[in-house]
Amino acid sequence: MVIAELRKLLGLPTAWAGLIIGTLLAPLIVLINAPAVRRAIADGSYGDLSNLGMNDLGAGLLGPLVLGVVIVSSEFTPTGEHSAGVTQLHATLTAMPHRLRLLGAKAAVLSAVVLVQSVLAAAGVLTLTRALHGDAMPPVDPARLVTVLIYWVLLALLAFAITLIVRNGIVPLTVLIVNSFFVSVSYLLTKLTDLAYYLPDIAGARMFIRGGQFDHPMSPLVAGLTMTTWVVALLTLAAWLFHRRDA
Repeated sequence: MVIAELRKLLGLPTAWAGLIIGTLLAPLIVLINAPAVRRAIADGSYGDLSNLGMNDLGAGLLGPLVLGVVIVSSEFTPTGEHSAGVTQLHATLTAMPHRLRLLGAKAAVLSAVVLVQSVLAAAGVLTLTRALHGDAMPPVDPARLVTVLIYWVLLALLAFAITLIVRNGIVPLTVLIVNSFFVSVSYLLTKLTDLAYYLPDIAGARMFIRGGQFDHPMSPLVAGLTMTTWVVALLTLAAWLFHRRDA
C-alpha cells in the first residue's frame, strides 16, 4: 500500500513541482540574498548569527505545503467527463477499502518524502551559507537542525489534514501560501492577543528560529509540542471525517 501511494504521488506533475521548488528555492534565496546579508553582518545589523541559513530554510516550505495538499486533493479529481461524480478516490477505495490504513499509508509516504526533501534543502542551504559567509556562520547545532526537519514534516502533515477536512486543494493551498509568504494573518493576530503565538505556523517556526520579531517568550520544546498538538488534533478530525463521509 505504501509503495502504491508513493508511486501515485510521484506520478503527479504538481508533486514534482513541489519537490523541485521545496528543494531548490531556499538555496537560491541564499545566493540572491548573499550580498545584503554580507553587508548586514559587516555593520552588525544582522542580529543573531546563529540564524544564518536557518531563516532561509523557511523559503523552501512551499514544497511541503504543495506535497501535503496534492497527495490528498488528487483523490478528489474527477476521473472523466463521462463519469459524473466519480473521482480518483472511488478507484482508490475499490483497491484499498480500509480507509484508515489508506490514510496511514499516505501520511507515511508524505512524511518520508518531505523528510528527504528537507535534508537535501538543509544540506544545500547550510553548505552554501558556509561557503558564502565563512567564519561568520557559527557551528550548526545538530538538535536545532533536527527541529527544522521535524517542522517541515509537521507542516506537510498540517496541509494534508486541512485538505482532507475541506476535500479541496485550491482553498487550503491558497490560504496556506498567502498566510506563510505574503500576509501572515497569524502574525497580525499576535498584535491583538498572546494566544495567537500558539497558532501552529507561529509556534512551529519558533522550534528553530531564535529571537526575531516575537515579543512573547516560548521555548523550542513548548513550540514543538504546540505544533505537534495542532497536527495530531487536525489529523484526528480529518481521519474521523474521512471515515464517516461518502467517497
